[in-house]
Amino acid sequence: MNIIGGPASQLLAGRVAEAMKSPLLLSEFKRFPDGEQYIRILDDFAGEEVTIIQSTVNDSDFISLLQLIDACNEASKINVVIPYMGYARQDKQFKKGEPISARAMAGAIKADNVFTVNIHNESILDYFDAKATNLDATPMLGRYIKNMKFKEPLIIAPDDGAIPLARNASKDLGIDYDFLEKTRLSGETVSIQPKNIEVKGRDVIIIDDIISTGGTMAETISLLRQQGAHEVFAACVHPVFSNNAISKLFRAGVKGIIATDTIDRGMSVVSAAPVIAEGIGK
Repeated sequence: MNIIGGPASQLLAGRVAEAMKSPLLLSEFKRFPDGEQYIRILDDFAGEEVTIIQSTVNDSDFISLLQLIDACNEASKINVVIPYMGYARQDKQFKKGEPISARAMAGAIKADNVFTVNIHNESILDYFDAKATNLDATPMLGRYIKNMKFKEPLIIAPDDGAIPLARNASKDLGIDYDFLEKTRLSGETVSIQPKNIEVKGRDVIIIDDIISTGGTMAETISLLRQQGAHEVFAACVHPVFSNNAISKLFRAGVKGIIATDTIDRGMSVVSAAPVIAEGIGK
């Protein structure tokens, strides 16, 4: 199997190729003077299976993915790995006349197999024409956290939706997990605190699938600090970090940020490569 890394996933593609002991094909990326993108795969792969790895963080990344798929028309089989899929949170129509953008993006991808990593909603997999599989990178976060030196570590989900992430990250690692619960005390007062476990004196790792603007995560960090947590860390699969998200987290008192390389950032200290290699190797 040949691995092709798109412009947004060069590092991760290299790591997957190394994990699978597969050839990593070289590609050329540039822009024409009018701004249009140009892509060329430099190595020969005709008649062979290829796996394209490309996150679609922005619109240009999505165009690059479509170009790479078309450039692989002579391959015997095309697998597409989208570590982070942009537009995945636009998975419903809230107002009349709106598109379901996740459906539009998925429908444009033509391949034999598609793999995503911790996609926002697994129902999006039904929009792909190809067989689509969602991979879970949270155990990799859990293993990394396990190897760090923490004081009575506790994994916290910031809301109900992140409970499966917290559970998967803590599974078989001997690390407790809990989630924040809102309790209305009066018409204007709401208490937010961990449901089962007290955080006082403990190191807390807040885990979510995506950190985008950082607003919710920053509020959670401040809350846990106020409740006596020793140190608070933020962990996520997809480090989008738009605008001033990182500054928000540090201003709120975060001790460190732990993220995977589905998007290549400075805090991408955990690789999703083993999970991807296992998924596409089956």
